[in-house]
Amino acid sequence: MGMRCVGLALWVLVAALLAGVLADEFSVLRSPDSVVFRDGSWPIPGERIPDVAALSMGFSVEEDLSWPGLAVGDLFHRPRATVLVTVKGLDKLTLPNNGVSYPVENRVYMVGKANSVFEDLSVTLRQLRNRLFQDNSILASLPLNSLSRNNEVDLLFLSELQVLHDISSLLSRHKHLAKDHSPDLYSLELSGLEEIGKRYGEDSQQFKDASQILADSLQKFADEMYNLYGGNAMVEVVTVKTFDTPFVRKSRSILQTSQTNPGSPFNLGYPYNFNYAVVFNIIFWIMIVLTIAVIVISYSLWNMDPGYDSIIYRMTNQKIRMD
Repeated sequence: MGMRCVGLALWVLVAALLAGVLADEFSVLRSPDSVVFRDGSWPIPGERIPDVAALSMGFSVEEDLSWPGLAVGDLFHRPRATVLVTVKGLDKLTLPNNGVSYPVENRVYMVGKANSVFEDLSVTLRQLRNRLFQDNSILASLPLNSLSRNNEVDLLFLSELQVLHDISSLLSRHKHLAKDHSPDLYSLELSGLEEIGKRYGEDSQQFKDASQILADSLQKFADEMYNLYGGNAMVEVVTVKTFDTPFVRKSRSILQTSQTNPGSPFNLGYPYNFNYAVVFNIIFWIMIVLTIAVIVISYSLWNMDPGYDSIIYRMTNQKIRMD
């Protein structure tokens, strides 16, 4: 059973792209009681973070996940939504609440598409700047401290926080989207903090204030999303120090042939897909049932008495007698 991203899937800034990310920490801000994350410092491979989201929502994955951080939980009550926020520019984010955090190794891979409900969100720099200076923006209630409204780098950082606020506001106006039967997936990438670190330095007061503002905003966003789904949503944060490789688009030619490993001395078979056992059992048992049915029907026809067991012969005999 594959993950179905039909209900409300928002994948921002990574549409149809594949990115290699060096991440340092994976944190769970909010999660329902049906999903259990164990306390510990077990490292999780970055490429398996999407599998953690899939398993926590009750879906199967192609390769078994032997990571002890995720427990079995309640199999009959699964989260209706998962929110994954990737923060670039720092290796660890101090969050207000005591969530569960794990170190991350290797790479994180993300790919997705946006839902039409969020087409009204500001995406260009001009739209983001105009949105910040509207009456109902976060600037009216957010303490800027050492950040400035007249600096483009600071405005980029603040505009990303505005997008978080607008997402929860849109969902509050379209509550039916959070109550349908389709699982919802969100993946957000925030790079404003990284730009502030490049502009002022990671030891600057601006970077410290921005980190604190971001932590408070993420916790508020997590609480809002958690409440919008009636306490049945997971909110996760992955902190990313740097991108190891630029964005690339993966493709494969239909004429590409499979390559074998000439250096292997073993005559190994090709690896099977995880659906192989399911398809094999379906075909096998259908063949068994059909075989038994053919044997029973053949035996019944072979031992049938035409004079007593066949309705055709009965009607023919009665007609002859009447004539």
